[in-house]
Amino acid sequence: MNRRMVMSLLLAAALVMTAVLAGCGNKDSDKVKVRIGEVTRSLFYAPQYVAIEKGYFEEEGLDVELTTTPGGDKTMTALLSNAIDVALVGSETSIYVYQQGTDDPIINFAQLTQTDGTFLVAREAAENFDWNALKGSVFLGQRKGGMPQMAGEFALKKLGIDPQADLELIQNVDFANIPAAFASGTGDFVQLFEPTASIFEKEGKGHVVASFGAESGHLPYTVFMAKQSYINKNDKTVQAFTNAIHKAQLWVQSSTAEAITDVVLPYFENVDRDILISSIDRYQKQGSFAVDPVIDEAEWNNLLDVITSAGELEKRTEHSELVNTTFAEKSIEAVK
Repeated sequence: MNRRMVMSLLLAAALVMTAVLAGCGNKDSDKVKVRIGEVTRSLFYAPQYVAIEKGYFEEEGLDVELTTTPGGDKTMTALLSNAIDVALVGSETSIYVYQQGTDDPIINFAQLTQTDGTFLVAREAAENFDWNALKGSVFLGQRKGGMPQMAGEFALKKLGIDPQADLELIQNVDFANIPAAFASGTGDFVQLFEPTASIFEKEGKGHVVASFGAESGHLPYTVFMAKQSYINKNDKTVQAFTNAIHKAQLWVQSSTAEAITDVVLPYFENVDRDILISSIDRYQKQGSFAVDPVIDEAEWNNLLDVITSAGELEKRTEHSELVNTTFAEKSIEAVK
């Protein structure tokens, strides 16, 4: 074989390899990038992590980038400034933005959780807990105006307890520091999310005695939302996104706490597996994970009742103004 033939063969091989690599590159570039900002890293959002780890977003042609933006204010700021495309946060934030006045409202399009996610933790265990035990106690609550605190107060009022008059309510501790404050001796009771509640039980720092989620009813508690302008320009992407979330919801519904734990474990590397199982089991048993992405009007009205009761709502913002159920409804048909 002469030199010219060798060079021709090498050139042909190089061209083939270039084409293969170009094809791989085109395949990756076909995926649409979606930047998600979650308000916190929480087992409460297990279906979201399942959608990522089980490849449901990829199946829908999406390449998602997940960032934790601690706190509702930071998450909404990131969304408004276009630092993220989709926010996973409480629906109340979209209402607050809307009531301040905007030409580009934040639209709720897919629900992830449908109850409050906090539990009442006491210093002492109680087999048959009576909520009236809170009266006269020191209660370490959540941030004023945030969904955990508003849903908690709403539940207490339903149970005949006035949060402002019947107990000493502490609300000046940052969200991230609430567990440490209780562990160091502040308060008789505290309102905690999982897995912190289960960790406290295992370490003997407290005992779960009741659930705020079970008492406050169904709410669009944590929802995927985006600017109206983003949805208008990227309706196919939003539909694909919602389809992926619904696939994850169906998988979570049909799976055990152990199976779900094994999928979401990479997101909680510093938490023991048995704690994760306990936490997910609690959320499953009280129906915290939404069974589909639809934000129905009854849930929305319950949310408005919660915010009104907390004195944080100037006027009721109707379901039709900030909720788009089209994508969620189509996902139910698409994922069948």
